[in-house]
Amino acid sequence: MLRLSELKLPLDHSEVELKAAICRRLGITPDQLRTHQLVKRSVDARKRQQLALVYSFDLELELSPKAEAKLLQRFRGDPHLKASPDTRYRLVCEPAELACPPLLRPVVIGAGPCGYFAALLLAQMGLKPLLLERGKAVKERSADTFGFWRGKLQFNPESNAQFGEGGAGTFSDGKLYSQVSEAKTYVRKVLEELVAAGANPEILTLHHPHIGTFKLATVVRGLRSRIEELGGEVRFEARVDRLERCQASRAIQALVLASGERIAANQVVMAIGHSARDSFAMVQAEGIAMEVKPFAVGLRIEHPQPLIDRARWGPAAGHPKLGSAEYKLVHHCTGTNSSGRSVYSFCMCPGGLVVGATSEPGRVVTNGMSQHSRNERNANSGLVVTVNGADLEPYGAYPGDPLAGVAFQRHWEAQAFVAGGGNYKAPAQRLGDFLRGEASSPDSSEAVKPSYQPGVSFGSLENCLPSFVIAAIREALPAFSKNIPGFLMEGAVLTGVETRTSSPVRIPRHKETLECINTPGLYPAGEGAGYAGGILSAAIDGIKVAEQVALAQITLRRLQRQGEPGESACDQA
Repeated sequence: MLRLSELKLPLDHSEVELKAAICRRLGITPDQLRTHQLVKRSVDARKRQQLALVYSFDLELELSPKAEAKLLQRFRGDPHLKASPDTRYRLVCEPAELACPPLLRPVVIGAGPCGYFAALLLAQMGLKPLLLERGKAVKERSADTFGFWRGKLQFNPESNAQFGEGGAGTFSDGKLYSQVSEAKTYVRKVLEELVAAGANPEILTLHHPHIGTFKLATVVRGLRSRIEELGGEVRFEARVDRLERCQASRAIQALVLASGERIAANQVVMAIGHSARDSFAMVQAEGIAMEVKPFAVGLRIEHPQPLIDRARWGPAAGHPKLGSAEYKLVHHCTGTNSSGRSVYSFCMCPGGLVVGATSEPGRVVTNGMSQHSRNERNANSGLVVTVNGADLEPYGAYPGDPLAGVAFQRHWEAQAFVAGGGNYKAPAQRLGDFLRGEASSPDSSEAVKPSYQPGVSFGSLENCLPSFVIAAIREALPAFSKNIPGFLMEGAVLTGVETRTSSPVRIPRHKETLECINTPGLYPAGEGAGYAGGILSAAIDGIKVAEQVALAQITLRRLQRQGEPGESACDQA
């Protein structure tokens, strides 16, 4: 089978024209093209007056092996035609290799994409993991979260947009692409498992696939069912409050839940999310290695979705093959107060909503989400500015405090809570007023109606973020308008604050075994540990950690068979 890539056709081509283009590209006759399986589809929008669809196909040709080899030889200098790569994922060990006698089962903390994929892979390898999630199952969690947004329920610190089944990504656009370069086998594994759990099969072929918030709820239930069918166990409202380590080896030996229950464990995947601040404090108190990690903070911006469609698609805006347009923007600052920093769009949600994403009382946090249809009236995106260790240092309890970033986030989220009126409404300001440094007042005729739930309070965002962040965004906005005509729309709405772009800490781990550098058996993983940024990269990190857990189990079992102890004496403490 051959892989043909970068095949461009106009938007309104037919299937007949597509087949003809493949044959023309290869110089073969139509009867020599047996099948063409879509691998990837994207949009080339560099020329707005002449948009094109760009395809990759796996081709099965009616050619003899000799004729196919001759064809490849003819195209040997062309990077867009080659033998199809093998992207099948293979388990590092089969269940038979992890047969009895059983050891302590692995425990996974956190039911976000990292935790769920770690548990799924462990279950597929026969290890029957226990997965502990502090929040509720997705149905109950969704009721709590939407109830809070709509003003019908009180805020629940244990069941919200950050905590519960599916993790923070459940209330997002469900994007499945990453800036991190990952092996295609891992990417394919994640996408195929998501489809098996209920995601739309189109995610296997779109260049920028996404699932959508409501569909994500179905998918996470599907992942849970697959884990349980394979012998794994998933427990909700089971917050881990303490990690026990052996005094002699410092290896993990048990977990203690908020209920007081103690669970013996010598392999723990710590897949907490980027907002598990009490868990970070627990890690610090236990003496587990942890360090400050840079991240970014800023605001959410909303424009009418048709404005973004016209800016990106030109005359083709509204074409059924295009859907709602998205954008990706970056500006490198040169201004006095922001020189050397970058401002960039984050978690852009076409046809979406801005939503409340706090996980603690008395704070306001924004995030964006979209349904699969992406058919809401506004486009929204985070506009965030990089912050570094030096920016965070003044907020720490002492020099080098690894939780300085947490304190920084809390400070500005509390400022936003006050600016919004102290009732979980978010502070908002129109773009024109923001650039002029003037407070905004409510206006029923506003061109862009803010979508934030539980609601906004118009005023000034000046005191909701550090001055260097405000200055950087003010510098970047005119630059962004050069890429997106109309971006400087006077009535575009800015809502604060966006602080949960990534984890403010990193838990260092061994490069090969992926264990915590000073706690054997503890595997920091995913966004909360500082090793992922988004659903796809978090899921892939979960798979990689699960592989290392399984390989360590094989080593322990071999030692057992050789007559050596298979468990630490600490496990009996």
